[in-house]
Amino acid sequence: MSKTNSGNFFEDFRIGQVIAHATPRTVTTGDIALYTALYGPRFAVQSSDAFAHQIGYPKSPVDDLLVFHIVFGKTVPDISLNAVANLGYADCRFLAPVYPGDTLSATSEVIGLKENSNGQTGVVYVRSRGRNQKGVVVLDYVRWVMVRKRDPKNPAPAEVVPQLPRALAPEQLGDALPVIDVRKYDFDLAGSKHRWGDYLPGERIDHVDGMTVEEAEHQLATRLYQNTAKVHFNQFSEGQGRFGRRLIYGGHVISLARALSFNGLGNAFHIAAINGGRHVSPLFAGLTVFAWTEVLERAEIPGRSDVGALRLRTIATKDQPCAAHPLKDGENYHPSVILDLDYWALIPR
Repeated sequence: MSKTNSGNFFEDFRIGQVIAHATPRTVTTGDIALYTALYGPRFAVQSSDAFAHQIGYPKSPVDDLLVFHIVFGKTVPDISLNAVANLGYADCRFLAPVYPGDTLSATSEVIGLKENSNGQTGVVYVRSRGRNQKGVVVLDYVRWVMVRKRDPKNPAPAEVVPQLPRALAPEQLGDALPVIDVRKYDFDLAGSKHRWGDYLPGERIDHVDGMTVEEAEHQLATRLYQNTAKVHFNQFSEGQGRFGRRLIYGGHVISLARALSFNGLGNAFHIAAINGGRHVSPLFAGLTVFAWTEVLERAEIPGRSDVGALRLRTIATKDQPCAAHPLKDGENYHPSVILDLDYWALIPR
């Protein structure tokens, strides 16, 4: 038997299969500093121990998306090493805060399988959970990924496509955010005056700024999360593939769009849930990412008077400023759109 790991192919998965992923990862302030250098997020609560402690945290929590990427990265060698593309996310909840020094591990359960009509690939649905060193679930989400078959002649498993919620309900939000003292929330230091009540459903916000992605940056970011997907690193093989170059990890785009969203959503410091996400088209180094957001819904959280929830739809584009809010050309996405992300963010009232 080979001692090396060739990864799982579509026909290796089965419904109900539970996979414990290697390797546990202790999150350090060094990880946080590198994440900041890669994306430039400026949310005050995740940037300053003093600011976070003043409003009720023991210290500054780890950025929600850094937690997501680390847990996601754990799953890659077992779920998506042989992936063609990561397709989407749903039913994602941040359930407990993570602080520097916490150790994260991950497990996944296969909840759906569907062979594609070409017989070459299939879609695998998994529910992944990230836990800290105490066994507390900090993150729970579903994703689906297109995976190659080892042999197109192998029979496909019975088709199972899970039913997933379109959006999480407001009463399911807020577990990862302690009750904060809004009286001590310094809006000047946070960089924005706008509270929950200042946002209206239907409002559209152009985040104005753009960030150009360099080849080294996206590879460094993906290695930071110990994400081993071949398509992000190996130009020798990808140069002979469909695009002729390395694909940028979709989560890299999410973090870029989130960082850009500070300009307009500076107090929406906590992502409580991701309702759904779609990587509409690939991104490559040398292109510039822009973003805009539509406020879909404004909701109270039962039992919470300190913060409210905004359901946001953030659209990221490549080489296309977003003053005109590009989204669709008829029934299809505008050719510049690379990400369509629906999520709940919490913001002081």
